[in-house]
Amino acid sequence: MEQREVTDQAGTTWTCVQAFAGVKGENAEKAKEISENNHHQVPVVCTPRGGAQSVRLELATDWFDNFEDEDLILAIGKAQQEQQ
Repeated sequence: MEQREVTDQAGTTWTCVQAFAGVKGENAEKAKEISENNHHQVPVVCTPRGGAQSVRLELATDWFDNFEDEDLILAIGKAQQEQQ
């Protein structure tokens, strides 16, 4: 399962992984089709180290390779504000 780590300005390190990332083969493609929305986005869960609450994001299907760390941190911050 591929995951990305980013650290925000407060020093919190977040580990982000796409939902169904552990699924392999034909099932992986089915899981992607099921989870992808009409805007070609997939669910991504980001979990912090050290006590903050996990957040769920909807990101472009190519988020892992083509989403800048700064943009990922901004998306996490926005999701945190929406949870409050």
